[in-house]
Amino acid sequence: MNRVKQQIHYWCDDTRTGRATGRKIAVAVLDTGLAGHPDLRGRVLAFRDCVNGRNGLYDDNGHGTHVSGIIAGNGSLSRGMLSGIAPEADIVAVKVLDAGGEGSVEQILEGIRWIRKNHRRYGIRIVNLSVGARKDLDKKKEDCLVEAVEELWDRELVVIVSAGNYGPEKGSIAVPGNSRKVITVGALEEPGMEDGCSGNGPTKQCIVKPEVIAPGYRILSCSSRYPGNRSAYIRKSGTSMATPVVSGAAALFMSKYPETRNVELKLRFRETCERMPEDMRHGWGCVRIDCLLGNEKV
Repeated sequence: MNRVKQQIHYWCDDTRTGRATGRKIAVAVLDTGLAGHPDLRGRVLAFRDCVNGRNGLYDDNGHGTHVSGIIAGNGSLSRGMLSGIAPEADIVAVKVLDAGGEGSVEQILEGIRWIRKNHRRYGIRIVNLSVGARKDLDKKKEDCLVEAVEELWDRELVVIVSAGNYGPEKGSIAVPGNSRKVITVGALEEPGMEDGCSGNGPTKQCIVKPEVIAPGYRILSCSSRYPGNRSAYIRKSGTSMATPVVSGAAALFMSKYPETRNVELKLRFRETCERMPEDMRHGWGCVRIDCLLGNEKV
């Protein structure tokens, strides 16, 4: 998997050579909010708080800032060394989780409804949901969440959702990652990880999930505690970190091929993933950004 790790950095190291950078692609991030990190400065199009109703950027947990940095951080504080996957993409931050990283189904649905209402206004093409509820969620609430993300998908948005960290047992995909339409992302197992926690399929409909996996272990990205006496970057692990890798890859592809529809992009992921041993946790395989963009030379 060293080749997979290398190609993650390959597409993030230089915005001057004409490579895809995610420019003019807006990604909505439903999470814990967003801090005013310099690596994202000037590219935050909007902020909506569905938890406390506050105005102005803030992230009282740090998870959302970390996720947004993986997608679109430009590495300005590290002289480009720690840039995200799509360093010129725009972010629309929607806070649906509280300071403890928890959120109600109602708050998540409110965030989804806001995106549905405003996606054209802000040019949102991709929705990142590093959020997931256990499979024992009340059936009515589960159906509401799944229907909500599928309505976004039906409006031509690319919806990318984490598989959750409730695995690796079969049938442990988090809600709404069990939707048959959205792209569900698991975390690539690596040496040093505990016995895999990434959600595993199949779903109740016997659909292979997750569709793709991506690096999600000890990912270094933007910290919400900057500025101050803390580092501008922090490491986090889980499917929450793998999901924005795929969202960033989607932003790169759509900036290069802006007429691409969400179904076409999903098929492109299927065609270009690096195949893994037969296992429902691996789905189609590990995302290969170089292959996705049509340049297999790393």
